[in-house]
Amino acid sequence: MGLFPFPVIANGLAKQLCLKNFPQLPGIVEVVNGTEGTTNSVAVEDSSAVEWAVLKRDHWAYASLLQAILKSKLSPKDCIAKAVSASSTDNYPDESVVNTLNPRDRFIRRASHWSSKGQSNPDVPETLVYKLSAGIWVITEVDIQPFEAFFQMGKPIYSAKFVRFRMGHLKSPREIGDDLQCLPLQKPNDDDKFVWTYTSPQFPMTQASKVLSENCLQPFKLPDPVLCVGGYMQIELLGRVQRQEIDGLFYICVCYVRVLGRPLFPAFDMEILEPNGELLLKFHPKNLNCVLQNSSRDEIPELRHLEEKMWDRIGLLEDLLRGIQQGPNNALALEEDEEEDGMDADLVP
Repeated sequence: MGLFPFPVIANGLAKQLCLKNFPQLPGIVEVVNGTEGTTNSVAVEDSSAVEWAVLKRDHWAYASLLQAILKSKLSPKDCIAKAVSASSTDNYPDESVVNTLNPRDRFIRRASHWSSKGQSNPDVPETLVYKLSAGIWVITEVDIQPFEAFFQMGKPIYSAKFVRFRMGHLKSPREIGDDLQCLPLQKPNDDDKFVWTYTSPQFPMTQASKVLSENCLQPFKLPDPVLCVGGYMQIELLGRVQRQEIDGLFYICVCYVRVLGRPLFPAFDMEILEPNGELLLKFHPKNLNCVLQNSSRDEIPELRHLEEKMWDRIGLLEDLLRGIQQGPNNALALEEDEEEDGMDADLVP
């Protein structure tokens, strides 16, 4: 750990610095060293020794936590675990928020996206909520690809004008946990279920049809790394751009969402204590180098390539199963992506 002046440890300056830079942390009520266990392992006959041991342990944990957050060399990776809810869905389940976990805009010869309900007022917002993978994550970027309706005249893109991100945790895991067993939620009420500990500034979305030659994944880098404890993110979509010709209503549609972050596990983990939702920080010093080490620059492109191959194979398998169910008299036509223009007429919106 090195030597630190007495006032630095005694006044908990490392903890104060963590709380100042990452306000998501004030719920921590205790720190546990995964190597040494709790304070019970300290000689209990000397209360002053116990108190000093606790101060040193907490200082070491918070100083290491700050180092891991700011200096981690791990490559960011997608940390979305599940799609929880959407504020509205036009055609469920065909246009469910679950579709936004698929990086492709079509799946089994059908459009794959989430669509809001139509609104005559273009200022009506929408929200999408996702559960992140377990553990503590340092979130740096959120990527969103709006949906291009390739089956409609002119291939309009149903983008939002702006996006904003919130991160937080459940208000009461015990009371609300059962409601999250069947996802996505059909009647979400985010204010009743979640406490948002971070809110980003608004980011303008690029209107791809006007600026770019093709619709693509749009990156939104957060001004500073955000510590997400409790594992939920809300994406707020503000302002509607595209009106659907058939009904004259404004829609927002999203093809794909990805949240990029760096895990602090196995060096750090967090346990939510019932019933008040207080946090127990678990620190494993021997694993700190695993978080600080460099990772291969080729890691993310390789993972993306494997992910695309996986979705290709799943789509082919589903097509084959559907062909078997339809019987031998129904010929199964399998086109490659290069022939997509010829199959647009067969795609179901």
